Amino acid sequence: MNHTIDRVRDHYRATGLVARLKSALAALAPENQTLVPQQLAGLDQFHTRGLAATVELAKLVGLTADTTVLDVGSGVGGPARFLAATYGCKVTGVDLSEPFVEAARYLTERTGQSGQVSFELASALELPFEAGSFDTVFLQHVAMNIPDRARLYREIRRVLKPRGKFATFDVVLRHGEPDYPLPWARTPATSFLLSADQTREEIEAAGFRPLVWQDDTEAAKNWAAQVRASGPPPSPNLGVVMGPDFAQFTANLGQNIAEGRLGILMAVFEAASINS
Repeated sequence: MNHTIDRVRDHYRATGLVARLKSALAALAPENQTLVPQQLAGLDQFHTRGLAATVELAKLVGLTADTTVLDVGSGVGGPARFLAATYGCKVTGVDLSEPFVEAARYLTERTGQSGQVSFELASALELPFEAGSFDTVFLQHVAMNIPDRARLYREIRRVLKPRGKFATFDVVLRHGEPDYPLPWARTPATSFLLSADQTREEIEAAGFRPLVWQDDTEAAKNWAAQVRASGPPPSPNLGVVMGPDFAQFTANLGQNIAEGRLGILMAVFEAASINS
């Protein structure tokens, strides 16, 4: 397990990330000028359909200003900052990558949200919070890197309050095996995909009941087609964070979705029991 975590961490080891972000953001505004979260959407939404998917998932959950949110696998903090800015809620993010956490804190300072949004370095399998700490947990394009799904979903259940909401947006296996490299893995060694049905079984076994179950594959196909048609995105973009190969990884993901090897799941669950 530790070797797997080390390989996953290496995949997201973005050396010099904050310096690259500062350079990219200079095109948007001077260092001392506050940015709004939407200005960063081109470089801080690490999942299929980008900001649009986060917007839709948040609406399905029904957040309010009183909601306490945990974003597991928060990357450089895009969804966390968007949720806080849109709903007025307090958001905590955790990520396995130290450069990502450092970058998330820097970008949050740039948006003036450090009092409302915070980030911690931690594994999704060992969340550093007391039981029942959060009203809602978000998990977007993270589970594919985690072999022990049962432990992942039990840990999410543990930190949720009774009847808390678990919102997930993830890649699922449909037919055959995908072609690599992909955004979360260069090879199958760090990719642990389940089908939609297997994912649901694992989540329900951890103590959840489904509220929303939505196949987002067609929307993802349309998104991938639009990305191909539009060509390279303007700067800043996710390549600043993940490196020059990221565009090819994303193209491969779109191809796998288009050819039916991979699908996209969007779902919301409720903690059905206080038992962990």
